[in-house]
Amino acid sequence: MLLIVGLGNPGPKYANHRHNVGFMAVDEIHRHEGFPAWKAKFQALIAEGTIAGEKCMLVKPTTFMNESGRAVGEIARFYKLTPQDVVVLYDELDLAPAKVRIKTGGGAGGHNGIRSIDAHLGKDYRRVRIGIGHPGQKNLVTNHVLGDFSKADTAWRDPLLEEIGRNADMLVKGDDAGFMNRLALSTQSNEPSGARGQTSAKSAKQKSHIRQANKKSPAKNVPTSGPMADMLKKLFGNKD
Repeated sequence: MLLIVGLGNPGPKYANHRHNVGFMAVDEIHRHEGFPAWKAKFQALIAEGTIAGEKCMLVKPTTFMNESGRAVGEIARFYKLTPQDVVVLYDELDLAPAKVRIKTGGGAGGHNGIRSIDAHLGKDYRRVRIGIGHPGQKNLVTNHVLGDFSKADTAWRDPLLEEIGRNADMLVKGDDAGFMNRLALSTQSNEPSGARGQTSAKSAKQKSHIRQANKKSPAKNVPTSGPMADMLKKLFGNKD
């Protein structure tokens, strides 16, 4: 069995937080795959079904983010699962909005939910990191992560979540590269303008340097009279 875990905080107060995008992604898989209703068990909300011919359990820990590992660890022990049987979807500050990257193992990167799972399960599970972007300053991080997605964010978030649900079979089959490529291709038109703007600005800056380098150097002062002028005229001719 494969555990597909979404991270977030339970309750309506947190439902639209950027920190809850893992919950949102698993909800979309649940909807798209037609899984049965969620039920409370193992300190989590769980739903069991089949994706791409493999038995899967969708999991949303209800222990709050910082204790996510308690629920994941309990389920893994009960079903005698290894870290290789677990996939975790969660928010990533260090990825631009709408970008998704998958890796196995690694550090927690300051994410308390991942740190908790590492402690209860080990590190060798697959991590689906969903970019929410960085606010730019360290003192703004908490409000950014624990703040609601803006109306502008939904332009990329909703299509991305839909594609995660639609392509969950690739995730289950272990086709991580194909999964990431499919998401990238299908969400290109919804890429946040900020990310495109940074690229455009960089290109414009590079072009401006090229234009400056290609400008003709200003003509040096050339004498028009006197012995030096007469000598130059003899050498190069009088071009007046």
